[in-house]
Amino acid sequence: MGEPQRDKLKVQSRKCVIVAVIDPLSGRSRERAFDEMEGLVTTAGSEVVGKILQVRDKPDAATYIGKGKLQELKDLIGVTEADLIAFDADLSPSQGKKIEEATKTQVVDRSEVILDIFATHARSYESKLQVELAQLLYLRPRLTRMWTHLERISGGIGSGKGPGEKQLETDRRLVDRRISELRRRLEDVVERRERQVAARTQHMTVSLVGYTNAGKSTLMNALTGAEVYTADKLFATLDTRTRKWTLPNWGSVLLSDTVGFIRDLPHHLVASFKSTLSEARYADLLLHVVDCAHPDAADQIETVNQVLNDVGVDSDDPILVLNKIDAAEDRAKIDVLRAKYPTSISVSAKEQIGFDKLREAVCSRLADGYLDARVEALAGNGKVHAFLSEHAEVVNTEYEDSNVVYECRIPKRFAYGLTQAGANVTNMDGSPIEDESEDQW
Repeated sequence: MGEPQRDKLKVQSRKCVIVAVIDPLSGRSRERAFDEMEGLVTTAGSEVVGKILQVRDKPDAATYIGKGKLQELKDLIGVTEADLIAFDADLSPSQGKKIEEATKTQVVDRSEVILDIFATHARSYESKLQVELAQLLYLRPRLTRMWTHLERISGGIGSGKGPGEKQLETDRRLVDRRISELRRRLEDVVERRERQVAARTQHMTVSLVGYTNAGKSTLMNALTGAEVYTADKLFATLDTRTRKWTLPNWGSVLLSDTVGFIRDLPHHLVASFKSTLSEARYADLLLHVVDCAHPDAADQIETVNQVLNDVGVDSDDPILVLNKIDAAEDRAKIDVLRAKYPTSISVSAKEQIGFDKLREAVCSRLADGYLDARVEALAGNGKVHAFLSEHAEVVNTEYEDSNVVYECRIPKRFAYGLTQAGANVTNMDGSPIEDESEDQW
């Protein structure tokens, strides 16, 4: 079955009017009410030619906006010749249908625009599966509105089906079949990714998380010398990228860049991208990157924390990295964020400012997972020597008859596993270490 979506749903190359409704008690700024949605629509490739804002305590149940604003919308479409209306909210199927009937113009909601962007930016096999699954889960309850041919009747004389079967039911079964197939494929991908992530347990791992366009990929490029794609637009990166990051007086860790988050991210996308976010779930440390120059930086921090909690990550654990300090026009806002998050680190990925403090903070946090150990093994045990050379900081080596004794700093999760390679591992004072790891050998 081909991908069941209309070409007309594409937001690209359209003249678009944006509509937003804000609750007067929500605290959202009227001046910035359109900023994020305009960024989404522009990223999707459409030209914003008009905006309509309504302030009311709750949306209209039938058409989301009131009758007066609906008429204003129709007039604006006539003046701007717009051929698309984008709502900064999720519409019910009936709301979308009624607005389209009233305006004679195609309507998309926030989730639809985000899905369109994700579909455009998906490159890997995994991300394409994830996006298609999210699209189908979104599309299924909207089939009646979206496909005009669904009211026709199939079957007829001689078909053996009586009066026939509605094409809608046929299409729903096809969509359900495709959803089942995609879920099976994603299960296989998830299992492979889990094995890949598990295979990295012999390396310390650090993952970048944050709001979309916070500068995660730029920071990764600056720290590792990688050439990850960057762009000043939302959701420029969907696929996880992992590169080696060398820390002074420490060694190498694996640094991963993950997909960005956004307010009201469609829950189908969150569910579909859980496997991609496994990098964050299994990382030894998270760096929560924030665009501190953004007016809504505090709200963006809370949004990311919520999504992290949704996918099973402790949002209180990451190091908060206040990025883009060079772009902040109001330094007082940065001071407010620093006061609220006193352990945060201020950097500029673009200008490479604050990197020394960031590296120190990362090394300090990673050190919490280390211990000072005494490792004794046969002098000819090359496996232990090679492992310590790569994963531990050996501060002293002594030879005693046929044995060699290493004094080192080593990740707690590796220390116990060394015993399985024939080594005797204790704390520096000779006391036994606690088993804090699974089999690493």
